Amino acid sequence: MTHIGLIGLGKMGGNMRTRLRAAGIEVTGYDRNPEVTDVASVDELIAALPAPRVVWVMVPAGEITDAVVTELGEKLSAGDLVIDGGNSRFTEDERHAAQLAERGIRFVDVGVSGGVWGLENGYGLMVGGDKADVDELLPVFDALRPEGPREEGYVHAGPTGAGHYVKMVHNGIEYGLMQAYAEGFELLERKELVHDVAGSFKAWQRGTVVRSWLLDLMVRALDEDDDLSEIEGYVDDSGEGRWTVEEAIANAVPMPAISASLFARFESRQDDSPAMKAVAALRNQFGGHSVKKA
Repeated sequence: MTHIGLIGLGKMGGNMRTRLRAAGIEVTGYDRNPEVTDVASVDELIAALPAPRVVWVMVPAGEITDAVVTELGEKLSAGDLVIDGGNSRFTEDERHAAQLAERGIRFVDVGVSGGVWGLENGYGLMVGGDKADVDELLPVFDALRPEGPREEGYVHAGPTGAGHYVKMVHNGIEYGLMQAYAEGFELLERKELVHDVAGSFKAWQRGTVVRSWLLDLMVRALDEDDDLSEIEGYVDDSGEGRWTVEEAIANAVPMPAISASLFARFESRQDDSPAMKAVAALRNQFGGHSVKKA
């Protein structure tokens, strides 16, 4: 596994290409943006890869992923392998795997976490698919994951769809954690007794039970804008939080914290909120997600 194709060279895909190349894996990347692409078309990408080809798809979930998988299914050969590393819903994985299997093309789904910091820190990887296919890809996964024990940054979670299912739950938890920090921020901002809100968050970074990478990013955001006055409290949701709540309902699993954090995002689109400013700032810090200026 020394040469793979990568379709989608955006905020994460471009950094993944760089990290893979630094580990000695040759990457041929394609993107519609001529400033970042290595080749001019998907056809050129396929022609550049040795057989059996491995193509990692890193594009937005939904119609765009569907279109790319369909195109690859028409152009790749039996024995080739497609990886969906985007945030597709796990139910789409079985459909894509069956679609490609008709042509003898293999499929693996990978949930990827790390945002814009993955180049430096490595990416958390949650993988679904056939064991033989997954084992074949281990050199690629080892190049992308953080340094240290493999099991602390990588898991083969189960068959097709399991990787994206675990990533979905991961993002649901992320919603809840961000909301907790955000609500704490709003209360501290509201209380005149507290004169240094940014310093209070900074004081939690060592020794406290709430220390985390998200807390570090919150401190970073407050260093840049100590009351978040430059950010509008409007927060999008990218799908995983909704899907997590839907799965909770389908499986009768109580999820009051994650459900509340999702509904809080809906509320943010109606009225400006200090807590939602904090969530927006955190999403910008870890994922490079855009924010609306106040």
